[in-house]
Amino acid sequence: MKKINGFVILMTLLPWLTVPFLGVKAIKRFLPSSIFMSLYLVAEGRFAEKKKWWWFPFNVKPNVIGEIPLIIGPFLVGSLWILKYTYGKFNLYLLTNLIVDSLFTYFGLEWFKKIGYVSLVRLTKFQLSIVFLIKTFILYGFQVIYENCIRHFSSPSE
Repeated sequence: MKKINGFVILMTLLPWLTVPFLGVKAIKRFLPSSIFMSLYLVAEGRFAEKKKWWWFPFNVKPNVIGEIPLIIGPFLVGSLWILKYTYGKFNLYLLTNLIVDSLFTYFGLEWFKKIGYVSLVRLTKFQLSIVFLIKTFILYGFQVIYENCIRHFSSPSE
Protein backbone atom coordinates (compact mmCIF):
# COMPACT_ATOMS: atom_id res chain seq x y z
CA MET A 1 0.00 0.00 0.00
CA LYS A 2 2.92 2.36 0.69
CA LYS A 3 4.16 1.82 -2.88
CA ILE A 4 0.82 2.82 -4.34
CA ASN A 5 0.60 5.87 -2.04
CA GLY A 6 3.99 7.03 -3.28
CA PHE A 7 2.98 6.40 -6.86
CA VAL A 8 -0.27 8.31 -6.46
CA ILE A 9 1.55 11.29 -4.95
CA LEU A 10 4.09 11.28 -7.80
CA MET A 11 1.36 10.87 -10.41
CA THR A 12 -0.44 13.89 -8.99
CA LEU A 13 2.56 16.18 -8.50
CA LEU A 14 4.94 15.40 -11.39
CA PRO A 15 2.73 16.89 -14.13
CA TRP A 16 2.64 20.16 -12.19
CA LEU A 17 6.41 20.46 -12.56
CA THR A 18 5.81 21.09 -16.28
CA VAL A 19 3.32 23.93 -15.78
CA PRO A 20 5.95 26.73 -15.68
CA PHE A 21 6.97 25.70 -19.21
CA LEU A 22 3.44 26.33 -20.52
CA GLY A 23 3.76 30.10 -20.21
CA VAL A 24 1.46 32.49 -18.39
CA LYS A 25 -0.49 33.34 -21.55
CA ALA A 26 -1.38 29.69 -22.25
CA ILE A 27 -2.27 29.06 -18.62
CA LYS A 28 -4.62 32.06 -18.51
CA ARG A 29 -6.17 31.11 -21.83
CA PHE A 30 -6.75 27.39 -21.21
CA LEU A 31 -7.07 27.04 -17.43
CA PRO A 32 -10.84 27.72 -17.34
CA SER A 33 -11.49 24.89 -19.80
CA SER A 34 -9.13 22.55 -17.96
CA ILE A 35 -10.82 23.32 -14.63
CA PHE A 36 -14.25 22.85 -16.21
CA MET A 37 -13.12 19.48 -17.55
CA SER A 38 -11.77 18.51 -14.12
CA LEU A 39 -15.13 19.32 -12.53
CA TYR A 40 -16.85 17.34 -15.27
CA LEU A 41 -14.54 14.40 -14.50
CA VAL A 42 -15.42 14.55 -10.80
CA ALA A 43 -19.14 14.44 -11.67
CA GLU A 44 -18.47 11.63 -14.14
CA GLY A 45 -16.50 9.78 -11.45
CA ARG A 46 -19.45 9.94 -9.05
CA PHE A 47 -21.78 8.70 -11.78
CA ALA A 48 -19.35 5.95 -12.81
CA GLU A 49 -19.00 4.87 -9.19
CA LYS A 50 -22.78 4.41 -8.92
CA LYS A 51 -22.94 2.55 -12.26
CA LYS A 52 -19.85 0.50 -11.39
CA TRP A 53 -18.08 1.41 -14.64
CA TRP A 54 -14.72 1.13 -12.91
CA TRP A 55 -13.43 0.49 -9.45
CA PHE A 56 -10.70 2.22 -7.49
CA PRO A 57 -9.73 -0.02 -4.58
CA PHE A 58 -7.53 2.92 -3.55
CA ASN A 59 -9.19 5.86 -1.79
CA VAL A 60 -7.51 9.18 -1.22
CA LYS A 61 -9.82 9.74 1.76
CA PRO A 62 -13.27 8.41 2.60
CA ASN A 63 -15.93 9.94 0.31
CA VAL A 64 -13.27 11.18 -2.16
CA ILE A 65 -13.33 9.45 -5.52
CA GLY A 66 -10.22 7.45 -6.32
CA GLU A 67 -9.59 9.22 -9.61
CA ILE A 68 -8.93 12.61 -7.96
CA PRO A 69 -5.14 12.13 -8.31
CA LEU A 70 -5.60 11.43 -12.04
CA ILE A 71 -7.93 14.39 -12.44
CA ILE A 72 -5.85 17.04 -10.66
CA GLY A 73 -2.58 15.68 -11.99
CA PRO A 74 -2.19 14.30 -15.50
CA PHE A 75 -5.69 15.07 -16.81
CA LEU A 76 -5.78 18.73 -15.78
CA VAL A 77 -2.19 19.49 -16.76
CA GLY A 78 -2.44 17.32 -19.88
CA SER A 79 -5.50 19.30 -20.99
CA LEU A 80 -3.50 22.52 -20.69
CA TRP A 81 -0.65 21.11 -22.81
CA ILE A 82 -2.90 19.59 -25.45
CA LEU A 83 -4.94 22.77 -25.81
CA LYS A 84 -1.81 24.91 -25.97
CA TYR A 85 -0.37 23.01 -28.93
CA THR A 86 -3.51 21.94 -30.78
CA TYR A 87 -6.26 24.48 -30.17
CA GLY A 88 -7.38 25.99 -33.46
CA LYS A 89 -6.21 22.86 -35.31
CA PHE A 90 -9.13 20.55 -34.60
CA ASN A 91 -7.83 17.56 -36.60
CA LEU A 92 -4.52 17.67 -34.73
CA TYR A 93 -6.38 18.10 -31.43
CA LEU A 94 -8.58 15.09 -32.19
CA LEU A 95 -5.65 12.93 -33.33
CA THR A 96 -3.57 13.90 -30.27
CA ASN A 97 -6.42 13.04 -27.92
CA LEU A 98 -7.11 9.75 -29.68
CA ILE A 99 -3.46 8.75 -29.30
CA VAL A 100 -3.15 9.85 -25.66
CA ASP A 101 -6.49 8.33 -24.67
CA SER A 102 -5.73 5.06 -26.47
CA LEU A 103 -2.34 4.80 -24.77
CA PHE A 104 -4.04 5.30 -21.42
CA THR A 105 -6.91 2.91 -22.18
CA TYR A 106 -4.95 0.06 -23.72
CA PHE A 107 -1.62 0.29 -21.88
CA GLY A 108 -1.84 2.59 -18.86
CA LEU A 109 -5.01 1.01 -17.56
CA GLU A 110 -3.39 -2.43 -17.63
CA TRP A 111 -0.52 -1.15 -15.54
CA PHE A 112 -2.88 0.62 -13.11
CA LYS A 113 -4.82 -2.63 -12.73
CA LYS A 114 -1.59 -4.54 -12.12
CA ILE A 115 -0.53 -2.22 -9.29
CA GLY A 116 -4.03 -2.21 -7.78
CA TYR A 117 -5.03 1.38 -8.56
CA VAL A 118 -8.06 0.90 -10.83
CA SER A 119 -9.86 -1.69 -12.91
CA LEU A 120 -12.80 -1.62 -15.28
CA VAL A 121 -15.93 -3.38 -14.04
CA ARG A 122 -18.95 -2.80 -16.29
CA LEU A 123 -17.16 -0.92 -19.04
CA THR A 124 -15.07 -2.43 -21.79
CA LYS A 125 -11.94 -0.71 -23.05
CA PHE A 126 -13.78 0.20 -26.23
CA GLN A 127 -16.61 1.80 -24.22
CA LEU A 128 -14.03 3.69 -22.17
CA SER A 129 -12.55 4.95 -25.44
CA ILE A 130 -15.99 6.30 -26.39
CA VAL A 131 -16.28 8.01 -23.00
CA PHE A 132 -12.87 9.63 -23.61
CA LEU A 133 -13.93 10.68 -27.11
CA ILE A 134 -17.01 12.42 -25.71
CA LYS A 135 -14.80 14.30 -23.23
CA THR A 136 -12.52 15.30 -26.10
CA PHE A 137 -15.41 17.08 -27.82
CA ILE A 138 -16.67 18.61 -24.56
CA LEU A 139 -13.26 20.10 -23.72
CA TYR A 140 -12.79 21.59 -27.17
CA GLY A 141 -16.38 22.82 -27.31
CA PHE A 142 -16.06 24.50 -23.93
CA GLN A 143 -12.89 26.27 -25.07
CA VAL A 144 -14.61 27.52 -28.25
CA ILE A 145 -17.60 28.81 -26.27
CA TYR A 146 -15.33 30.35 -23.62
CA GLU A 147 -13.25 32.19 -26.21
CA ASN A 148 -16.36 33.42 -28.05
CA CYS A 149 -17.82 34.73 -24.78
CA ILE A 150 -14.54 36.43 -23.81
CA ARG A 151 -14.32 38.05 -27.25
CA HIS A 152 -17.96 39.12 -27.06
CA PHE A 153 -17.71 40.66 -23.59
CA SER A 154 -14.28 42.22 -24.04
CA SER A 155 -14.93 43.85 -27.42
CA PRO A 156 -16.02 47.48 -27.36
CA SER A 157 -19.75 47.86 -27.77
CA GLU A 158 -21.06 49.77 -30.74
